[in-house]
Amino acid sequence: MSVELPLWRAMGYFRVLALGYALLRYLASYNDFLHPVSGWIYLGALTLWTLASTRAFAGPERCTWPVLGTDLVFAVFGIVMSGWIDTAERIHAGAPTLPTIWAAGTVLGYAGKGGWRPAAFAAAVIGAANILGHGGISPDNLHNIVLLLVAGCAIGYVIELARASEAVLTRALQVEAATRERERLSRDIHDGVLQVLALVHRQQGDAAELGRLAGEQERALRALMTGAQLPEQADPGGEADLRPLIARHADERITVAAPATPVLLPGPVAAELAAAVGAALDNVRRHAGESARAWILVEDEPAAVTVSVRDDGPGFPAGRLAEAQRAGRLGVAQSIRGRMLDLGGSAELYSVPGEGVEVELRWPRRGSDG
Repeated sequence: MSVELPLWRAMGYFRVLALGYALLRYLASYNDFLHPVSGWIYLGALTLWTLASTRAFAGPERCTWPVLGTDLVFAVFGIVMSGWIDTAERIHAGAPTLPTIWAAGTVLGYAGKGGWRPAAFAAAVIGAANILGHGGISPDNLHNIVLLLVAGCAIGYVIELARASEAVLTRALQVEAATRERERLSRDIHDGVLQVLALVHRQQGDAAELGRLAGEQERALRALMTGAQLPEQADPGGEADLRPLIARHADERITVAAPATPVLLPGPVAAELAAAVGAALDNVRRHAGESARAWILVEDEPAAVTVSVRDDGPGFPAGRLAEAQRAGRLGVAQSIRGRMLDLGGSAELYSVPGEGVEVELRWPRRGSDG
């Protein structure tokens, strides 16, 4: 409705201004009519109707077909009545009808409500009223009818295009939102599968823990297929300290260095940033080996929070990440970079063969220039 509302607002102003023009025209020439009192009665009723229907012409929901039908009756009746109360000489000389250009507002209303076809219908009815009730077939009448048809059909067609464009845009935004949610769920599933595989590798005898994790992954997979959201994935809201979320990764091979004061972040941001760190450590275990060492550094600055994950593994050559993504291995692309991009942050990876890998995760604080 963002495109249509200005058009409807313009229609409302047009009807009021056109009414004022009709009143002024009649005021200047009512003495020339055969029955001037009848004209004043009609214009009084037209004024009351225009003011009463102003709110209805604020949008297509309020402007119902009965309202537009009543509007069309007022326009047609005023045109036909003009032929009854005016003199034949004035009519043949091209005198305007009682509603004058107010009738064009009716055509515009039909265009806004239903498009160019209803607008063409309303213009044809008003044109027929001009021919049959006021002046017959004349150059002035034909000129006015053509103008009504062209204006009504053009505006109706533009409104149809605007509605179709907004529908396409809305659908595209819905698809984008659904895709982003599925990518988020797939990242969680990717990390959970890696956790299950690591447990199978390290603790083959721990069947209870393996069963629990397998059940969690089953629920996650079902949520991904049905588009549902797991209860534990709902946004927690509030703020969370990033340090304990990172510290849980520490062990004899992983060293964590963090500020002494809390690193407060929005709850969802802290959870996703910690998950990206976990994905980076999973890559260390998979590619650098279980004996590789890793160091995590948390930096809390006014402009941004930066978390660096560095290992002493073999590293990788240039172009390896792009090759892995083309092959369908999306651990870095989704679990790390995808998470940070969704948060409005960034993830950079640096590696030299034989010198390990460094992953730098950066989330800029809102309102900062960093």
